[in-house]
This record gives sequence, C-alpha cells and structure tokens, in this order.
Amino acid sequence: MRKKMRKKMRKKERFTLNEKAWQRLEYDKIKAALMEYAVSYVGKKHVAHMQPLDSAKVLRKKLDETAEAKALLAHGASVPIPSLAGIEQMMSLLGTGYVFTEADFSHLHQFLASCAQLSKYMASKAQIAPRVSSYALTMYTLSRLQAEIEQCIRHGQVVDTASKDLLKIRKRIVVMEERLKRQLDSLTNKYRSIMQENVISKRNGKYVLPIKKEHRRQVAGSVVDESASGQTVYMEPAELGAVQFELAALKAEEAREVTKVLMQLSAVAEEFSQELHVNVETVGMYDFLFAKAKYALALGAVNVELNEDGLIDVKEARHPLLGRQMVPLDFQIGKSYKSLVITGPNTGGKTLALKTVGLLTAMVQSGLLVPVREGSRFAVFRNIAVDIGDGQSIEHALSTFSAHIHHVIEILRVTDSSTLVLIDEMASGTDPGEGVGLSIAILEELHRRGATVIATTHFNEIKNFAAATDGFQNARMEFDEETLQPLYRLRIGEAGQSYAFVIAMKLGIPPEMIKRSREITQSGFAGARRGEQGAVAAERDAQVEVAGEEQGRLARGDGERGRAENAAGELGNKGEALAAAQVSEKQAVTMREAEGQAAEQQANQDQQPLPPTPEIDGEPPATKKKPFAIGDCVFVSYLGRTGIVFSTADAKGNVGVMIQNQKFKINQKRLSLHIESKELYPADYDMDIVFETKENRKKRKLMSRKHVEGVSIETKQEG
Repeated sequence: MRKKMRKKMRKKERFTLNEKAWQRLEYDKIKAALMEYAVSYVGKKHVAHMQPLDSAKVLRKKLDETAEAKALLAHGASVPIPSLAGIEQMMSLLGTGYVFTEADFSHLHQFLASCAQLSKYMASKAQIAPRVSSYALTMYTLSRLQAEIEQCIRHGQVVDTASKDLLKIRKRIVVMEERLKRQLDSLTNKYRSIMQENVISKRNGKYVLPIKKEHRRQVAGSVVDESASGQTVYMEPAELGAVQFELAALKAEEAREVTKVLMQLSAVAEEFSQELHVNVETVGMYDFLFAKAKYALALGAVNVELNEDGLIDVKEARHPLLGRQMVPLDFQIGKSYKSLVITGPNTGGKTLALKTVGLLTAMVQSGLLVPVREGSRFAVFRNIAVDIGDGQSIEHALSTFSAHIHHVIEILRVTDSSTLVLIDEMASGTDPGEGVGLSIAILEELHRRGATVIATTHFNEIKNFAAATDGFQNARMEFDEETLQPLYRLRIGEAGQSYAFVIAMKLGIPPEMIKRSREITQSGFAGARRGEQGAVAAERDAQVEVAGEEQGRLARGDGERGRAENAAGELGNKGEALAAAQVSEKQAVTMREAEGQAAEQQANQDQQPLPPTPEIDGEPPATKKKPFAIGDCVFVSYLGRTGIVFSTADAKGNVGVMIQNQKFKINQKRLSLHIESKELYPADYDMDIVFETKENRKKRKLMSRKHVEGVSIETKQEG
C-alpha cells in the first residue's frame, strides 16, 4: 500500500508540459535541431524521448556533463563514438534463437572493436572530463566473443578453418571444380564448329554449351534453355551431368556446415546478450551527450546556475532558433516580484521575450546548455503553463477568446507555487472592459497560488493594476519613435505604450484624425462629443458667472450661501458640468441633455429680472418635496448647473452636491430633481467610482488588505 502511495506521489510531482505547450514554445524545433547531431539509432531515441525534468540535483549533473563534453569538443578532440550500423536488428533478435548471418557478425565485430577504442579514449580523458569518462567504465570488452568472430568470419565470409568438416568439404569442392573445368575445355574443343559462340554459359546453376539449333542432335545431353530467337539451344553434355551433380551435392553440404558454424557463433553471442545491451545503451548515451555538446557549440551556449526559489536572472539571452539575429535579452523575475506584465507596441518583441524565457527554461530543465551570458540563473519548475498565440480554431469552432479561456482553464488546473505561467496578449479577443476585469482576476488568482507569471498586454488598466499591486511589476519593450523601429530591449520597472498614434501618423494618417483620436482616447466618446460644443459651453459659463456675481451681492447676509455662490462663480469658466470619465457613456449622454436644458433655462433667466433668493430657514411655499437620494441628478437654479448628490440632507437641510469634481453643501430649497439615481445607475452600482478619486480607491483597497506605512487618504474640504 505504501509503495502504491509513493508511486502515485511521484507520478503527481512529475514535470508537466503538454504537447500543445511544446508547440507554442517551439520546443519540438529544438529537438529536431538536436536530432541532426545524433548519429546512432539509440542516440536519436534519447533525443525523441527528451523532456524537461524537475529535479535540481539530476539537472545539475546533466548540465555539468554536457559542459564537459562541450569542452572536449572545443579543444579539437575527435571522440570515437562507435557506429551502431546493423546492430539494432541483432539486439532485437538476441535470445530468440535466430541464426545471424556473416554480415551481422561483421557489424558486431566492428562494434566490439569500436567499444574497446572508446573505452581506451575515455580512460585517457579521466582527469579533464571525469563525469563523461566515468560512463565508459560500465562497458564490457567481450574479448572472447570478438576472438570467436575473428576465428570464423573474415571479409564477410565463413573461413575454411571455421570447422574441420568445412575444410574437408571445400577441398573436395576445389577438386571437383578443377575436374569440371578440364571437361568443359575438352567439350569446347570438340563442339566448337557447331557452337553459336565460343563462350561457356550458365543456366539454372548448370554449365552449358550454346549449340546451334540445327546441330543439337549431334550433342549427347539435355537442353537446359533456349535463346529468345530460337536459333540457339543451351545444352548440358552428358559428360558434364555426373560431375555437376556431384558438385551440387558438395555445395549443399558446404552450406549446411556454414550454418552450423553460424549457429555456434550465434549461441556465443547470446551468452553475452546482457553485456551487449549495456554497451549499446552506453554508446547511445554518449551519442546523445555529445549531440548536446555539438548543439551547444553551434549556439554558443553555456552552463547556468540553478535554484528552486523561482528566481530567473538571465543576461544577454538569445532565442536558440534566431541566434545572432536577435537583440540580447536581459530578464529578471522572482526576487521582489513574481509576476511581470510586459507592454509595448506590436512587433516590438513582447511575445519573443515571453517565448525566449519559456523555451530557455525548458531547455535548461532538459539538460541543455543555453545561449546566455556566464553566471545567468534559472529556476527549476515543476510545470510550465503556456498561452501564446492566437489559438483560433476553425476546426473546433473556437474563437480567439474561447481558445484563450480553454488555455487559461488548463493553466489553472496545474498551477501551483512551482509553475511558470506564460500568457500572451491578456484581455484580447473580447470586450476590453470585461476582458480587462477577467484578466486581472486571473492574474490575482495565479499570484495567490504563488506561481511565477509573465504576461503581455496592451491595456492601461492591467498596467495600472501591476503598478499598484504588491508582487507585480511592469516592463516595456523599447521603441524608436523617430524610425518606427522596435529596439527589442526590455526595460523592467516601466510601463510601455502601443505607439499606435505615432505609427499611424508616420505612416500618413492626417494630423487632424490623430488629434481627434487622442481626444476620444483621453475623454471617451462622450467627452469628445462635449469637446465639440466647447464654444457654446464657454458662452453659457460666462452668463452663469454674471448671474453668480449678482446673486452674491443679494445674499451678503448669508455666509454659507455666499461661499457657495463664490465657489460657483469660480467654477463658471471651467468647462463641463460633470466628469464624463467617471460615468458610463450612456450616463454622460443623459447628463449632457440635462446641461442643455439647464443652459436653456439660464438663458431665459438672463432676459428677465433675477427672482429674489428664498429664505434659508423659511418654509417653502410649495408642497413638501421628496428627499434627495445619493446619485440623484439635481439642478442648481441659482448656478444654472446640474450636479450629483453625494450625501443626503443634514439637520439644516444642506445636501452634498458634486459639480465638476468639486463637492459643495447646498440647501435643498435651491435644488430641484432632474433625473432620479435609479435611471442613471444600476441598483448595485458602486458610487465611489463617481465620487472618489482613482488614487484614493487604490489606496483604500491596499489598506483593506494590510497596514502600509506612510499611506493615507486625503479628502478635500467641502465648499
């Protein structure tokens, strides 16, 4: 039971990197490139089965071995790796009773001689390459098997001395062949005049004479064959028949004796079956090891330091499939932050940076040296979870967003504190607002699990989240605005931008369109629409300012009212009545309609004498009004402005109203309901989004989780 539990635990802790993730990281291309350097079938099998490991101790050993092998090759050494040509079939048939051929034993003899040469070479390199040379100590010399093959097989044939009986038979064959030759010479001279040509032929394994058809009755013997034209018959003279029959019998006896010799050799080979398998596996391991070393030399790769703390610190890293074409990448993660959000323009190198870190990590955990600077450090992870590329699947009817979500589900299924998560283009493929919220929630969950996360994005909200959240950090890919060329340099600690406007303008988009685009981006569509009405708004504000000054003179005795009116006068030339950035576009359109009506009412008031200001403490002449609720849009009559209620009436009847991001206390008698809050906001709408600043909301969220020294929230005094 305990053994089963331990087995399950080991299986659960095994490194995971599914086939799709391999393809996204292009790990399969690394294996294909490495395969070119392997020369034996066993070495190629090792490459095919290569995958990342999660044991730092085992990886340390494998990396050091590869570095030693690379050093041997770098010093010009030619390692005598034995050829395994013809050995694969023999290894599969050993122990089955199969009788091997002379060619098989020739291959085996060459293999044994090469193994002895490799053992001798590695013994001479024990001082400078102790790890690599130690594997040769497990190889067997198998001198007895080698001597048996040498005694019986030479130049691909069983020698006469392989057995006494074979020697006797072959001597008799020689005598019989001499006798046959003499008879052929005699018969040729006898029948030369009736032969079609003076050549002795062989048909169906027998020596024959080419006799003209019309003279065949002059030769005593049998017709063995006939020419295509029918003019020549190939005859075996009776004198040759007996000799050829006896020679054929001797040949058959020879074949039986050769088979006996091969059976005896095959039996000897089977005695060393285990030793032969060890030698073959050792040679295959050496082939794999030196294939990695050759690949490292081709890449300019080096050995690296390992840790199990999630720390990656690489200098001058290059993608192995790009080599010198790539601008070297400096990258750090895992010390003061475990989640990095990379931003920058399209084709700026964000995805390449993501792939480079992921692929190099997978290579290191496969025991491969990587193209970085000496002293670079890599973490050992149990899982590498990847969501890179479009992922759209017509075959499975998946949109980009659906495919992205499927990848995220796979990532969440395996993610823990020993997982490297790589996500490209977060919040892509769906509505930006919802996509951003979902992306931030995913990042929070991955961070909560302790994973090391590297993500790329274009969205400012995700950048802002990373800047304000502990354990997260921003990074950007540098870009030359003058030449419109990406610099492919990663700068950690700074958030980047997409440079869409710069690129568009350089490519020929008219400046007025770029200006309009910036307005829409900065103020939203509703804010940009209001910007078009700037002249009308300025004229209206001037009228409101005059009205405010007149009302200030009429109400000098009321200090509170005077302060409100002076504040309103100061606000008269500041633009819109409401901050459109803090409400949705639909709400902003509603507010614009309210402002339009207010401006129209104010214009009418400017043409008539101003009415007397009602008494603050007196009873209203009209019927008692419904109390104002938070979120109501109200019209301030003496200012000709609309505002949003942020606090209900106090004991004195003063209501908190926010106008142009400024908060005031205004008596409810000066207010009239314009639009109820339920028509502007959903029932569960967070009103702090409207009344509180973005910075204060961030601080409040941070302070709700833990105490932060020096962080405080400042609130402006109400007017």
